[in-house]
Amino acid sequence: MHASADLIVDRRRLRRQVTFWRVLAILVLVGAIIAAGLVFGRGGLGGAQPHIARIRIEGLITGSQTTFDLLRRTEESGARAVILRINSGGGTTAGSEALYNEVRRLAQKKPVVAVIEGIGASGAYMTALGAERIFANGSALVGSIGVIAQIPNVAKLLETLGVKVEAVRSTPLKAMPNGIEPTTPEARAALEETVLDTYRWFRALVGERRRLEGEALALVTDGRVFTGRQAITLRLVDALGGEQEAIAWLETEKGLPKGLRVRAYAPDDSLRRLSGFRALLGLLGFEAEAAGLGAAARAALGVDALDGLVSVWHPAR
Repeated sequence: MHASADLIVDRRRLRRQVTFWRVLAILVLVGAIIAAGLVFGRGGLGGAQPHIARIRIEGLITGSQTTFDLLRRTEESGARAVILRINSGGGTTAGSEALYNEVRRLAQKKPVVAVIEGIGASGAYMTALGAERIFANGSALVGSIGVIAQIPNVAKLLETLGVKVEAVRSTPLKAMPNGIEPTTPEARAALEETVLDTYRWFRALVGERRRLEGEALALVTDGRVFTGRQAITLRLVDALGGEQEAIAWLETEKGLPKGLRVRAYAPDDSLRRLSGFRALLGLLGFEAEAAGLGAAARAALGVDALDGLVSVWHPAR
């Protein structure tokens, strides 16, 4: 009996010790996150020494506030110029327009150059239009200037399953089209006009920023993508090249001193830093907490939805 009781006590003591070290490890990680925020956060972004800032525009563009904040902090930093490294197929039209406006705002304060690496299509090309000069790799994909609205319609499937959706609307066009009822001609016409209105704005923006009109503008705004080499002839980009060519242009045309260091700027995104926190939680045995954090992060970042009009090369993906 005594041996059994001692064993139970030892197990409890061991469990308390394991819990203690888990909690201690989490506290150390939290401290490291806070320290990193102090060092790389708003106050210390880029440092005071003259340099060139490098900001990456990658993946789906949704109008992330963290990206807007980064551009605004770059405006106040010691950066003498900014290089946007773009590799994106676009995103929501509203988010891309907002990002374009932020780039234009930054370009009023310091030189901004865009470098399209692999793809700068649709909303990502809209973002590049905010820069003073656009470079592209020869095999990069550029263009896809247009707007699209996609609504998967499962009305036939619901009918086959014997499901009928009934709705009471204030007006016939309220919440139409919705994907669960047949789209009426009036609803399709209304949506088409919304898409065309936004497309006309996008098209005019390309014409204004790239000084294109008439047939030259019509050729590049029919929704196609072009290689960087084709885009030169079509005047969608200014020159072929990457970051080194962009730096050379900044030195020659904007008078930047030679040899300025390029510093990578990253968003002060606590959710990104928490990804390491989530991984540690899993390693320490807090699987449920890690899963909950991951779901919250996905919801906050909006990765499970892409609503509204989109300016993206492959919306189905």
